Amino acid sequence: MEFGRLAGKFSLICSQKTALMRSINPFTGALIAEYPVMDREEVIRKVESVERAFSLWSKKNVDERAAGLLAFAQVLEKNKESYARLITLEMGKPIRESRLEIAKCAWLCRHYAEKGAEYLADKTVITDAQLSKIQFEPLGVLFAIMPWNFPFWQVLRFAVPAIMAGNAVVLKHAPNVTGCGLAIMEAIEEAGLPDKLIGLLVMDIDLTETVIAHPAIRGVTITGSEKAGRSVAALAGKHLKKIVLELGGSDPFIVFPDAEFGNACTTGMMSRMLNAGQVCIAAKRFLIHEDIYENFVNQQVELLSALQPGNPLDENTTIGPMARPDLLEQILQQLDKTLSAGASLRYGGKAFDMHPSIFMPTIVEDVRPGMVLWNEESFGPVMCLTRFSTTEEVIQLANQSVYGLGASVWTTDNKLAAHLASQLQCGSVFVNSLVKSDPRLPFGGTKNSGFGRELGEAGIKEFVNIKTYWFQ
Repeated sequence: MEFGRLAGKFSLICSQKTALMRSINPFTGALIAEYPVMDREEVIRKVESVERAFSLWSKKNVDERAAGLLAFAQVLEKNKESYARLITLEMGKPIRESRLEIAKCAWLCRHYAEKGAEYLADKTVITDAQLSKIQFEPLGVLFAIMPWNFPFWQVLRFAVPAIMAGNAVVLKHAPNVTGCGLAIMEAIEEAGLPDKLIGLLVMDIDLTETVIAHPAIRGVTITGSEKAGRSVAALAGKHLKKIVLELGGSDPFIVFPDAEFGNACTTGMMSRMLNAGQVCIAAKRFLIHEDIYENFVNQQVELLSALQPGNPLDENTTIGPMARPDLLEQILQQLDKTLSAGASLRYGGKAFDMHPSIFMPTIVEDVRPGMVLWNEESFGPVMCLTRFSTTEEVIQLANQSVYGLGASVWTTDNKLAAHLASQLQCGSVFVNSLVKSDPRLPFGGTKNSGFGRELGEAGIKEFVNIKTYWFQ
């Protein structure tokens, strides 16, 4: 799949503008493609075209929608290599990780094709009526604002269950992955789904309220920063639109002395270094029991030193570039402020000399509440380590965050694990595993990590009209 062809095709359906969005290869710094920015009238026309697609799609029964998702899964699998290359070129993750992202998207489609009818089935409720039941009907056109770090998965994680429920979607994707957004549109078309069932808006953020205010828009979702979430939520509230927020995270990774040590070390490294640390549910605050702390740190130094930086298209590369230069600068600033506040640098702490776009895997010790890398979400390959001595202490430390997305607990004591799971303030707790999203399970956070859920049965019901029927 060629970027030039995608950009050229998009230019034909937009009026010619001097304003352009640019896709830049984060590893080489080379320009990949330019895309004309849509004006207000073009944005409105796109929303209305998606509304027409909704009017057709919403009339299809669940079996027809499921067939469409299965066809979509087949397109994703057939084009896995080209889609993975698009991801890697635009945002820089290693090609092997990009392939896994596309495979997960296909799994997502197949899951909802298989389970959608069950999730959306009418529910009969015993009351004093002759018959009372609950039905789940599509809302309409939904507006999605999506990030760059998983440019296929983040979009489809929301869009697939929404489409299975009978909705349609307008998408404002992150500017640096516009090519991935266009590829998703083409995949929808190739799968034989209605044209414009997902419509891409290549627009400036100042038109966000124009979209939210449009009467066709019945719901809004954003995956992004806390700041962006607050802004979009305010607009959704102003215009009385349902909203789901998937925002930042600062997940604790808690290791007790009885844990399977080697597995905990390896998984902890993977959880923080995946996608060069640019993951909302990555382990960020490593809370390690004092009895095994030094061994854990030494093992992490050994594991991190074995990671291979380089061109993310190279099959041997295990850590790629930061997606944009400003993101590298931001993690450097967070690191400097944290060290100035009393933390200590154990490993890394700078970009590679031979690969200035790639930030070295980094270990920071003695990170405490109040420090920047504790208080803020960090996007980059930086592990923050803190000792603890008691169970109650680690619960307090884990919960001492404005975020509440996920937590990973490592212990072979099932009673202890259950106690922590009940006490940790977050949307999910994974015991002896890294935190991850799974099509079968609801995904989302609490506190400043947002509200609402994606995936599982809960996810498909976020954007439906739950209608009560009473027959007497």
